[in-house]
Amino acid sequence: MKKEFRESIGRAVGNATLTGALGKFSEAYKVNRAKAYEGIDFEALRSTIAERKSHAAANLELLAETFANNAEALGAKVFRTNDPEQVKEYILKVAQAHDVKSVVKSKSMATEEIHLNAFLEKAGIAVGETDLGEWIIQLAGQKPSHMVMPAIHMTKEEVADLFSKEVDERIENDIPRLVKVARKELRAKFLKADMGISGANIAVAETGSLVLVTNEGNARLVTTLPKVHVALVGIEKLVERFDDIVPILTALPRSATAQLLTSYVSIISGPTPTTDGALKDLHIVLMDNRRSEMANDPKFKQALQCIRCGSCLNVCPIFRLVGGHVFGSIYTGGIGTILTAWFEELHNSEDIQGLCIQCGNCKEICPGKLDIPEMIMEIRRRLVMEKGQPLAQKAIFGIVNNRALFHGMLRAASIAGKPFNSGGFIRHLPLFLSDLTDGRSLPAIAAEPFRDRFPTIQQPADCRETAVFFAGCLIDFAYPEMGEALVRIMNRAGIRVVFPEAQTCCGAPARYSGAYEVAGQNAMDNIQALLADQAEYVVSACPTCTVALAHEFGDTLESLGHREWLPQATALAEKTVDFSTLVKRLVDAGRLTLKEGQQLGALTYHDSCHLKRTLRATEPPRELLRAAGYEVKEMFECDMCCGMGGSYSMKLPELSAPILQRKLHNIKETGAPVVAMDCPGCVMQIRGGFDQDRADVKVKHTVELLAERLES
Repeated sequence: MKKEFRESIGRAVGNATLTGALGKFSEAYKVNRAKAYEGIDFEALRSTIAERKSHAAANLELLAETFANNAEALGAKVFRTNDPEQVKEYILKVAQAHDVKSVVKSKSMATEEIHLNAFLEKAGIAVGETDLGEWIIQLAGQKPSHMVMPAIHMTKEEVADLFSKEVDERIENDIPRLVKVARKELRAKFLKADMGISGANIAVAETGSLVLVTNEGNARLVTTLPKVHVALVGIEKLVERFDDIVPILTALPRSATAQLLTSYVSIISGPTPTTDGALKDLHIVLMDNRRSEMANDPKFKQALQCIRCGSCLNVCPIFRLVGGHVFGSIYTGGIGTILTAWFEELHNSEDIQGLCIQCGNCKEICPGKLDIPEMIMEIRRRLVMEKGQPLAQKAIFGIVNNRALFHGMLRAASIAGKPFNSGGFIRHLPLFLSDLTDGRSLPAIAAEPFRDRFPTIQQPADCRETAVFFAGCLIDFAYPEMGEALVRIMNRAGIRVVFPEAQTCCGAPARYSGAYEVAGQNAMDNIQALLADQAEYVVSACPTCTVALAHEFGDTLESLGHREWLPQATALAEKTVDFSTLVKRLVDAGRLTLKEGQQLGALTYHDSCHLKRTLRATEPPRELLRAAGYEVKEMFECDMCCGMGGSYSMKLPELSAPILQRKLHNIKETGAPVVAMDCPGCVMQIRGGFDQDRADVKVKHTVELLAERLES
């Protein structure tokens, strides 16, 4: 990560106005979006959108040709090109043919993508943005920080200063007054403009129609008042049939701004008469700019299902800290990272892709069903393939893939860390490592790891089933007591636990860094180790590890061409289960009984990202904790990332720390003396945070709490 980029992160995080505005919007958005979708089957809706947009992406050439024929039959002129430079030259040629001196624009990310404003201004044509947010950032000399709300990062005080300079009059920061000033200034631009330039939210091949969705009405003025209208449309906006617009229009306002509908939906089907009776000169530019290439890429074709709602930005824990001027280029946030890699160049996404913490919030709420985290991991993989791993990362993963060396170094770290160990925590590290303990303490490496304790555990001889336990690095070397608790619970249910010593890192850190070769070796080593014993289950108390075993090993190995390993990867996936889901099954089957009749008081529960969004196991731990006698008090944003993100908290502690502080605040607001979770990584993050916070809140893994409540 470049020094300048890292400095921009620090400036953004230190900007209380920015983080406050984005934080408040993000918190309100989640609540309001839920209300907006009441009575609508969101999963069914987004499945419909994904199916229709995917169909369009698979038939772009046919749909573009059909659209062009139908639009031209209505009187429009259609120009198609893959080259952004040709787009700009064509629009300039149209402007010069009509002696255009002044252009008004409605919001269009496609024009931002090709830097159209600067190109026209260089040719002597005045360009005025008319979307309020776009006009604000044009006056500020900035680029949009959000695809839907381009000026969300600015305060009303900053806007008042900009307007005051524009009209040469001191304007108070009263919002109705600011809107009145904008209306007056922009109306004059509409009336004298020679050309209007717009984008389009949807382009319908069947009818040759353009669909524009706005709240301010400026797009209607842009497309009706000037005698020349140019619409710049990325070909990903194409849909096949007119009725395909219905699901998109249902989702777009709800997902973008949590509205039931927008103020205006304009459908343009051919040119209309102007004030002098002549037909408007309507030009539609269908721009490719590598979109067809993306449609043919099996990993990235799904990106063309995006409806540009920006909801992925609205729920992103990183975006709400740094905004789009850091997390993005022209397009912002997670989807912006992907579009930057394609519409610009792969290396242009190198810094911004590192901001993604892989929490999966965006995937869960995307109305186009895009798997943004997976595509960002593919960007990382391709960057590593193109440029290689950074030397430090390569050295670290080289150690991790040498199991004997890795485990030996962890044992040595237990001894070397004793001078910094106090009460099981490392609270301060020296010199360049000091950032790692800024805002949270780290767990001390256990003096005796789980793999050394396991042979001493006495298990019943009459167990009827066997479970292979995959501990993961944290339980093995930092929290061995969690592993011991899991063995006790399994034994009580009549399950013997085996612990293959050949197991090693699950490979998630390598995979999430783009080092698929390393992750692939981890996968092969673990498949061999975990399938060596005949067992009914492979159980893990770490959701990240569970996801690796059950969902990622096969994908990683297939991407590396190791198809011969896929049957074994599938066999392992079929046996793998997370701890709480397995225990809930055992309780329901009457094989485990929790002590009843005792009210243990309140606790709150933190949903780890992988447990909720990939394993879909939100209810089993809550039901088990209630059955054990606890009152579960839900915290605000219980499923928002805690900032751990595996190695993310080590790489970017300046972002991890404020996310953690928000989580600690939400936990304390419940008043519960205990917070439970199913992820040892989250335990490390939150327990370490409370250690430095000095708050009297106990942080426990669910396995520890349930082990205390077993009936004899």
